[in-house]
Amino acid sequence: MKRIIVLAIVFLVVLPSLELSAQTPIPPGASFDLGFSPGGSSLDVVLKAISSAKSTLDVACYEFTSRDIAAALESAAHHGVKVRIVADYKATHDRYSQISILKAAGIPVRLDDHYAIHHNKFMVLDSISVETGSFNYTTSAISRNAENALVLWNVQPIAMRYTTEFERLWAESL
Repeated sequence: MKRIIVLAIVFLVVLPSLELSAQTPIPPGASFDLGFSPGGSSLDVVLKAISSAKSTLDVACYEFTSRDIAAALESAAHHGVKVRIVADYKATHDRYSQISILKAAGIPVRLDDHYAIHHNKFMVLDSISVETGSFNYTTSAISRNAENALVLWNVQPIAMRYTTEFERLWAESL
């Protein structure tokens, strides 16, 4: 009987508070920017997101070879934004990976080796906005691949879910 009560509480109270659905209201002031590659608009959207961060910028990524994005993250960090990165362990060993450069710039980086591929591609900006999409932070994604990048501005309920996932990934990574 206790087990049934506990399960009922989980299903009726806990899970609904964790899930977002089509019924989740769009917060007032929410907006979006969307870009596609090749052609540069994905990169523009990602750089706009990075430059908008005022206090925190959490990045979860698979591959990271774009010097433009790395430079934007370094600039944000030098302007007082707390930047953290969780990246795929194997992809950081790629020839043109920017991860070691970002580490050398003093940006905290953790590497995740818990999965065949740590294939996340998202940023949480100031705990209120989210950049996501298929866009890897790579030179190929900018110029050769069919990719998309979407920034959801002022969507705190969604940003909170992404932050929870980022913190989980951060905790499990080295």
